[in-house]
Amino acid sequence: MPVTIYGIKNCDTTRKARAWLDKTGIAYVFHDYKLAGIARDKLESWVRKVGWETLLNRAGTTYRKLPDEKKRNLTESKAIALMLAHPSLIKRPVLERPGGELLVGFKPEDYRAALR
Repeated sequence: MPVTIYGIKNCDTTRKARAWLDKTGIAYVFHDYKLAGIARDKLESWVRKVGWETLLNRAGTTYRKLPDEKKRNLTESKAIALMLAHPSLIKRPVLERPGGELLVGFKPEDYRAALR
């Protein structure tokens, strides 16, 4: 069963991760959550596994453009609502292995260790 990589097609980090998977010969399914969105139950399961603080991309332009009142006093439920409304706020890529293990972001050494 292939892994699933979630991200945005034009994201440089997502492209690097996909290129690494291609070069390594690892089969994967790509889910562009900017185009296809992300299901609430999927996002909530990720939050349970890695925490909303890990998933929320505070470094991107989408986050920086949010009004300050939306960024103030963030909680898990507020962060989930923001990520559902603006999928670009989800860090990328998110690699999901069969069985549900997640890798958030891309580091070749982490992919190598997890996908042996």
